Amino acid sequence: MQSKKQRLYLILCLIFLTNAILAEIIGVKIFSLEKYLGTDPFQLHLPYNFILDFNLTAGVVIWPIVFITSDIINEYFGKKGLKMISYLTAGLILYSFVIIYFSTTLPPADFWIAINKQSSDSSFNINSAFSMIFRQGLGIITGSLVAFLIGQIIDTHTFHYLKSVSGSKNLWLRSTGSTVVSQFIDSFVVLAIAFYVFGNWTWQQVIAVGLINYLYKFIIAVLLTPILYLAHNLIDKYLIDEQKESEPKTIGE
Repeated sequence: MQSKKQRLYLILCLIFLTNAILAEIIGVKIFSLEKYLGTDPFQLHLPYNFILDFNLTAGVVIWPIVFITSDIINEYFGKKGLKMISYLTAGLILYSFVIIYFSTTLPPADFWIAINKQSSDSSFNINSAFSMIFRQGLGIITGSLVAFLIGQIIDTHTFHYLKSVSGSKNLWLRSTGSTVVSQFIDSFVVLAIAFYVFGNWTWQQVIAVGLINYLYKFIIAVLLTPILYLAHNLIDKYLIDEQKESEPKTIGE
């Protein structure tokens, strides 16, 4: 780990890996943005009886961190660098869900159930709640993995296609463009597989939540552009400093 570029890759991979796994695990929860902000439901009526509220999966809250880290890895370490961490992350997501599933099969201690009973609801069973939540998460494992891998592969190739067309400039174009394309696929694939194929959602619910998730990701991708440029400049300076340090010094310096 003598090279700054190696250390940079390790740090970026850890950030990418941690947030991707967390997003997949907490993604089972659907939350209301309107309630969080203290506003009335949006209730946008669309054709075919679609009603759009700002209901999002909890995982999208930290997906922007995955976006920006993915683009930085793509920029400095290319397709191979991003694909390697993407495949590794997919494998570790699968491992995480296997371990979570195993934990739901463990017999609960009686005192743990007793001390977590709610006085207002004597029928509440924390072990059943634990299993229901995490096994619901296991129900989306296929959708999560398929959507994650498809999204990352599309993001990688779109990023480099836009770079080949526009040249090394226009970082905003390849970053935002690749995110907009890949996350459109990701937003609907994960919901369709997880909640329509394996769940009990209707297509209307899949499309409604998918559209809101995608709208959120699109807006965030645009808003993160200045942060991406800031990160790009800081990394360039970091790597240039290493290059200067490694250059042989002439006599008298």
